[in-house]
Amino acid sequence: MSITKKRVLFVSSEMAPFLETESAQAIIARNLPQALQERDNEIRILVPRFGVINERRNRLHEVVRLSGINISIDDNDNPLIIKVASIPQTKMQVYFLDNEDYFHRKAVYQDEKGQFFDDNDERTIFFCKGVMETVKKLGWAPDIIHCQGWMTSLIPVYLKTVYKDEPVFRDAKVVYSVYNDAEECLGADFSRKASLNEIQDATMQCFADGNIKSLHQGAASYADAVVTSCDEAHRCVAEHISSKPVMRHSDDPIGEQYVSFYEKVISQAL
Repeated sequence: MSITKKRVLFVSSEMAPFLETESAQAIIARNLPQALQERDNEIRILVPRFGVINERRNRLHEVVRLSGINISIDDNDNPLIIKVASIPQTKMQVYFLDNEDYFHRKAVYQDEKGQFFDDNDERTIFFCKGVMETVKKLGWAPDIIHCQGWMTSLIPVYLKTVYKDEPVFRDAKVVYSVYNDAEECLGADFSRKASLNEIQDATMQCFADGNIKSLHQGAASYADAVVTSCDEAHRCVAEHISSKPVMRHSDDPIGEQYVSFYEKVISQAL
């Protein structure tokens, strides 16, 4: 079975050139979607609109027809604004998920003292649920949802629980990429908030520690397949991937490598 002309939703918290970082995640998020599109796949890209992203320079503008959704966290409604921009010298568009309270600050994950933001738990929940709601509103049914990094870690469990009966996600398979991140914590209350008052405690148990390691492990547990970036990342999730398809990332040739892996994931599911 060929992956040709499959629909791939690519979700990442970091993406070059919009974020001025040379992290592996940001670079892969820039290069992989283009490589997939050049192989005749249909791509959608969703990222957070962090305050460090220059809207004027990158020519972001609001997509009014997609905005207006409220994301509830602990009974607080948080408006979701969708913006869009094109990647320079390509035919690809990127959708940016925005909220004034969560993203309008001149930093990504940490304050000026290098401390993890206290609300990174809610920012993560907002982004992950916002991705699901945005795709619903687009009415675009992906074959593969590829999630990159801990800030996307709730998408696999949401796909298998809260959103499992949504027609747009019925045939979607989720791939999760693990990176070797710093051992930060999103708080002991993370799994309760992330449950959205809908997911059972037992299902969220793998996220209970609220640290980055547990986010990776929880995502790997519910993903259909996993990509690891290094030995440390592989060891982090080794006990949670059992017989799932697993791939070690390599930059060369990035497009063909991932096309083959997606094909394996879809074929195994049939």
